[in-house]
Amino acid sequence: MKTNNLLQKAIPHVLAIVAFLIITFVYFSPILDGKTISQHDIVQAKGAGHEASLYREKTGHYPMWTNSMFGGMPTYLIAADYPNSWTTKVGRFFANLLPEPANYVFLYLIGFYILLAALGFDAWIGVLGAIGFAFCSYNLINIEAGHASKVIAMGFLPPILGGVILAYRGRYWIGGALVGLFLGMHIYGNHVQITFYMFLTIGFYVLMELIVAIREKRIKPFLIASVVLGVAVVLAVGSHASRLMTTSEYSKESIRGKSELTPKPATGDDKGVNADGLDYDYAFRWSYGKMETFTLLIPDFYGGGTMSKSIGKSSAMYNALMEKGASDAQAKQIVAQLSGALYWGDQPTTGGPTYAGAVILFLFVLGMFIIPNRIKWWILGCAVFMTMLAWGKNFFLNDILFTYVPLFDKFRAVTMTLALTQVFLVLGAAMAVQELIRGDYSWTKLQRPLIWSFGLTGGIALLFALLGGAFFDFRSDIVDSQLAQGYGDWIIRPIRDDRASILRGDAFRSFLFIVVAAGVIIAFLFKRLSPSLMVLVLGAVVLTDMFAVDKRYVNNDDFTVDRRDQQRAFIKPTPADEQILRDTTQYRVFNYAASPFQDATTSYFHHSVGGYHGAKMRRYSDVIDSVLAKGSIKGLNMLNTKYVIVPDQKTGQIFVQQNPEALGNAWFVKEYKIVPNADEEIKAIETFEPKTTAIIDKRFEKDLNGLTIQFDSTATIKLTSYSPDHLVYESNAQTPQLAVFSEIYYANKDYWQATIDDKPVPHFRVNYILRGMVVPAGKHKIAFTFISTTYQQGEHIALFSSIALFAFVGAAIFLSAKQKNKA
Repeated sequence: MKTNNLLQKAIPHVLAIVAFLIITFVYFSPILDGKTISQHDIVQAKGAGHEASLYREKTGHYPMWTNSMFGGMPTYLIAADYPNSWTTKVGRFFANLLPEPANYVFLYLIGFYILLAALGFDAWIGVLGAIGFAFCSYNLINIEAGHASKVIAMGFLPPILGGVILAYRGRYWIGGALVGLFLGMHIYGNHVQITFYMFLTIGFYVLMELIVAIREKRIKPFLIASVVLGVAVVLAVGSHASRLMTTSEYSKESIRGKSELTPKPATGDDKGVNADGLDYDYAFRWSYGKMETFTLLIPDFYGGGTMSKSIGKSSAMYNALMEKGASDAQAKQIVAQLSGALYWGDQPTTGGPTYAGAVILFLFVLGMFIIPNRIKWWILGCAVFMTMLAWGKNFFLNDILFTYVPLFDKFRAVTMTLALTQVFLVLGAAMAVQELIRGDYSWTKLQRPLIWSFGLTGGIALLFALLGGAFFDFRSDIVDSQLAQGYGDWIIRPIRDDRASILRGDAFRSFLFIVVAAGVIIAFLFKRLSPSLMVLVLGAVVLTDMFAVDKRYVNNDDFTVDRRDQQRAFIKPTPADEQILRDTTQYRVFNYAASPFQDATTSYFHHSVGGYHGAKMRRYSDVIDSVLAKGSIKGLNMLNTKYVIVPDQKTGQIFVQQNPEALGNAWFVKEYKIVPNADEEIKAIETFEPKTTAIIDKRFEKDLNGLTIQFDSTATIKLTSYSPDHLVYESNAQTPQLAVFSEIYYANKDYWQATIDDKPVPHFRVNYILRGMVVPAGKHKIAFTFISTTYQQGEHIALFSSIALFAFVGAAIFLSAKQKNKA
């Protein structure tokens, strides 16, 4: 009997999973033909981590340091291995059940379904909610861009919220198990910013429950739930100790940490440089406009994205070009090129809008009227707060948070909070549908909230459809001025006409979907549809709505790469790369043919002066701004930049220039100059001669041991053995010398352990970013070995926590089942 009951309960969930698989593969049908998409950040990640991956193939372990980009940096946030983190292994398994990118949408679907199932929702409402969440345009655009860590973190996030809610509803053990297991997998995604925003929303929920517990004198259940959740969180976090401890350590040395340079004073609109954390302008560069928030309801309210697909012959642009005498082919080509110019919002670039779905938003607003319990206020509050955070520099609250509240100044691209907004919008929508079915509603009872909900969503959409052109001028000053320079002033009017047309069209589209959804609910109220049929039809409407919008940004045309050959297809060596690779010595490459400091594909083949990373080392970033970005050949020389890849200005053909002045892997200098602080240090390297002079901060003067250089012109020092985390040199000099190594100095110098003839010796920072060492007279073997004691300590903690976490989850499931049987 029990077996039959279990099977009956399992059937809806199995059917839901089958439905998810079908939906996923219908959307990503080219996968069935062996195709995949080229995702920008995935390509960059492959380039950044290639050296570390090759080293692992050769030796069996990831190095903790790579020299593949930005001169050299720890691999903690590039490519690292955490064998004692069991939740990493489990998370990796579930995140990769299907081929990319189908695996990510499937993860979204399953994650949100688990949230709703945990909260007791009917299975088909769970399917509706899962579809609404998975196909929010923000999620698909992230997949297309290759933001894998963000996608994974978001996929595992909903069950964590479900576990917290369950625990405070008295189901302590199953709630704790969900939080412990899924938080562990969420952290595997390694997206601290998403985790931070998630804990903000959880904090609001806990605060709400605390207030209620005090008011209703139910402190004991609150404390029990809090303790159980606290244990789950500690163990889940502990299972990633090596990842989190090394990230925390490195963040202090990255652009997220404090700069030693004197902050630039604020002037006018320029907020200046933040000495501790990200610069204000950098952090808020991607800020959602307040009016841009309407994209949640009307997808292309602001013209779409800066990489939108062509709008074709139906556009005012096309007609204007034809009137100017362009051929059909020319007009279509120019329209395709300028489609990205249709975006007229506040962001510098965007892959597309955050569209939550017209039907989802309509149901959410309805839910705020009819959901009877207090959770709706948490849902509404979080949705509004996360949206306001996305406004960034466009809302005064964010200035206050950035300046005075810890951690807010550590993150950039604040539009990311909309990822959380969509969670709460869909959760509220699902609760509305559940309430419609479980509540005793008639047309008379629901008429008022239904009309209000329709007016606040469908009415607004219709208003913009009819009168949108009266509210806006559709200007984008920067984009429009660029277009005018390139094509003439005549292009501005048709561009703005197209922007207005897109707004009106999408507004009317959203209105129609809301009309259909309202009609379905009215049919249900008048007994024309059964509850299950209402949910099925609403689900189909949501799916149709979201599919159509998502296909504007991620569609079959994006599947251009054969999955079986994707490694070579993603990053192919150019003739310039092949020419450089004939040189088997150790050197660096500066690639002017790409955006050098926003590109890691060069790192796939070479040790790059540039790179692509959201948390490059702070000091290296300073050198980029003050030296390298200004084209300083001396800066390139001291980094041993032997080859420069440049494009021909006329033909665009890429060719290689060899730099004969590259200083090599190490060299002896004739003199050194002591400077009092970081400001003077970086000022000095802007004009000095690195071949003969070393610039040293006075803090390292003691490491010189009073050295007076008697320069030996016959002295030699050369690299004899190279691994990413182990470098060996041979030196020979008649007198003690000061050696400069073209390797990046890491602030925790105990990690790069230096030896001479296998005996530990000090090394120190020179030239703001490089390593220096006093080398005694004679012939010697010098070695640098990178050993992260933080990583080693973290792995011990991770192993203990992993064992304890899985024991906790197992015990929690057992106790929950036992408690349920008693009931």
